[in-house]
Amino acid sequence: MKVCIRRIQRSLGILIGSFVFCSLTIAQNAAVADEVLVKPIQVAPHTYFVQGRPEMGSSSNQNFISNAGFVVTPGGVVVVDALGSPVLAKKLIAEIRKVTNQKIVAVIVSHYHADHIYGLQEFKKIGATIYAQGEGRNYLSSETAKQRLIASRVDFAPWVNASTRLISADVWIDKTFNLKVGGVDFLISRVGPAHAPEDLMVYVPSEKVLFAGDLVFRGRIPFVGNADSKGWLLALDEIERLNPNIVIPGHGAYSTKPLEDIAFTRSYLKYLRESMAPAALNLDPFEAAYQSTDWSEYEGMPLFRAANRMNAYNVYLSIQAE
Repeated sequence: MKVCIRRIQRSLGILIGSFVFCSLTIAQNAAVADEVLVKPIQVAPHTYFVQGRPEMGSSSNQNFISNAGFVVTPGGVVVVDALGSPVLAKKLIAEIRKVTNQKIVAVIVSHYHADHIYGLQEFKKIGATIYAQGEGRNYLSSETAKQRLIASRVDFAPWVNASTRLISADVWIDKTFNLKVGGVDFLISRVGPAHAPEDLMVYVPSEKVLFAGDLVFRGRIPFVGNADSKGWLLALDEIERLNPNIVIPGHGAYSTKPLEDIAFTRSYLKYLRESMAPAALNLDPFEAAYQSTDWSEYEGMPLFRAANRMNAYNVYLSIQAE
């Protein structure tokens, strides 16, 4: 009898301890939530953006590693990209409501990468129409998207969880689309395959602002992934031809000198291609080519260790496939 009582007491102790631990964890997560601020920066008379952190996505930063932006028009608010978790999207919606009483009517997805789309469900809940390029359907139906979401529910918990869903667009764009809201034109054009197969850029002529998505990176090493680096370089030429006053990149600070800042992304991509092309074309080992390349210009930048080797390897493979 005494043994049974001790076992019951021990079990109760474990349960109470577990409850206390969970309570502490929830409190700690709540504290983290308060520290991840989504604060709009005004870059033109009616245009704002929020700047993600130059980090890898994590639970502590709620996957706030990418930018999003919005334009206030007399007919409603148009948002570009939805951030990397539902909680971030809720914060962005709250901040938009501090700026204007106008309803959020549209969200344009620059491309279907996790850090730009996991917040879409929150905009869908409030009735916004979602626009994206048609190749995004291939991603949504892919095993890659499913597995990435499963992993994200662990990596970014509790902010990405079992309630987080992949959201399809309401309007799928082929090459170009002119969205007019409140008399303001949003010139949407496909520029992929580049960073992603479904890249879109959004130009607002009345504001002279271009939302470039992940075609432009500032202040950190770009993420090349499975990009078409040759197509990406051509996309940068298209951005230059538009000659916007301001470029809002997918990552990093907004640019008031687009030609100078586009040059960084272009020079990095060109350097990857120039460094990897001889080995790729001669079928020489990647590792030898990588080790013999001088990376000193880039190795002090944020995310160099996390992304550069992978970028180089993917470019090495893509050149072989061209």
